Amino acid sequence: MAAGEGAPTAGSDRPLRGPATVAPVYEVQPIQALPLTRFEPLVGEAHAARLRAAAERAASALGNRSVWNVNSTASGGGVAEMLQPLVAYARGAGVDARWVVIEGDPEFFRITKRLHNGFHGQAGDGGPLGHAEHAHYEQVLTHNAEALGAVVRAGDVMLLHDPQTAGLVPAMVRAGTLAFWRDHIGADVANELTERSWAFLHPYLTEAAGFVFSRPAYVPDWLRGDPRVHIIAPSIDPFSTKNADMAPSTVRAVLAHAGIIQATGDLDVPAFVRRDGSPSRVDHVADILRAGPAPLPGTPLVVQVSRWDRLKDMYGVMEGFAEHVLAGTDAQLALVGPNVTGVADDPEGAEVLDECVARWRTLPDAARARIQLVALPMADVEENAAIVNAVQRHAAVVVQKSLAEGFGLTVAEAMWKSRPVVASAVGGIQDQIVHGEHGLLVHDPTDLEELGAHLRRLLTDLAFAEQLGRQARERTVELFLGSRHLIEYAELFSTLIET
Repeated sequence: MAAGEGAPTAGSDRPLRGPATVAPVYEVQPIQALPLTRFEPLVGEAHAARLRAAAERAASALGNRSVWNVNSTASGGGVAEMLQPLVAYARGAGVDARWVVIEGDPEFFRITKRLHNGFHGQAGDGGPLGHAEHAHYEQVLTHNAEALGAVVRAGDVMLLHDPQTAGLVPAMVRAGTLAFWRDHIGADVANELTERSWAFLHPYLTEAAGFVFSRPAYVPDWLRGDPRVHIIAPSIDPFSTKNADMAPSTVRAVLAHAGIIQATGDLDVPAFVRRDGSPSRVDHVADILRAGPAPLPGTPLVVQVSRWDRLKDMYGVMEGFAEHVLAGTDAQLALVGPNVTGVADDPEGAEVLDECVARWRTLPDAARARIQLVALPMADVEENAAIVNAVQRHAAVVVQKSLAEGFGLTVAEAMWKSRPVVASAVGGIQDQIVHGEHGLLVHDPTDLEELGAHLRRLLTDLAFAEQLGRQARERTVELFLGSRHLIEYAELFSTLIET
């Protein structure tokens, strides 16, 4: 389907601009159309037929409307990772799907990080959310709204993702679009902090055409029973650079080049295939803090891959491993996150990494020799994804010990790769793992002893660990691939437009 008149040309790398005084709003590119038929060998004919029917209905209902996804970063975090393939598959289905990224200054992202933490029921930096914060939030989004208003058309569908974009709803409604707010985060139980964040955003959201939440528990009281509310769980793309099949010899080559394991014997080229099908290789290395040499390839490696975010509790994983796993196994731990300069919308990343480094330096020599902190290069997003793919595939156990979690796509990624997982029973992780069937859950995320017991069990009972990994992959194919996600969006938009 061709782009509408006045819309930016697909493949352009120029920013979308409104008036000359407005900060640019960038369209993420290039995003090539991908065929839905890729899913058929994985999901079976019945599911594939439902996907084809939903896509045809959506393309017909949308007609010449564009579907715009708007968020605050093109790299780092689960939302950005989901949008790339979802937009590509929508284009492959004949929908004019777009993805743009808004601009913000450091103060804007401090405010939205405060909201983010609040939605998870956490205090974050403890800063205010008063009149001054409203004024700054609105000022930044007014500029972004003017830039978007210059390119969207009446009737277009807008998916505005998370707290950073909620303030765009009134302007997009005035522009004549069907503006949905897509919330990926929340807490299992509301408290005064979640209520404070909702109080901040509520005034901007009342006119939205619809709301999409990842879980029913995240729907606030003021929207309970509202027919505009829809529940759509996140998903992973099994063909992305982060999740594509990777031979064990390539895994070793990638990790050795990055510096995460020792380079022993003859190694393959650290190769990977990009989204566009072109061959490439890992060129950059990771920034790594450890005492002594890298672990040998055969050393069992426990890994957590996440942002340097207090809610991911890298600090707690390190404590639990040092106190309850070191003495009983020969395993090592790798805490793996991004280079902190590469995630634009997370102002706390450097602080959290510094806190982990400071705690690591206080550990006994024996612990520091078996725990490494790894900051992966972000200069090339697909190269970063290839390294993460190798890390997860190499792991003896993947951990996600979050204190709070919107959904936790790193869990689905590990499950897809048939890895045994130990994770906190919080947020969407509970939707992915049935304890003892697809992984092991730490029922109190602060219970380091339970964390250690689960890790020791999986490191010593290899048959059980393999069984969990096999069942985890089967569950991911059934529930957490992008084909299911696309069906639910297609059915939602079709129903709304046709009625």
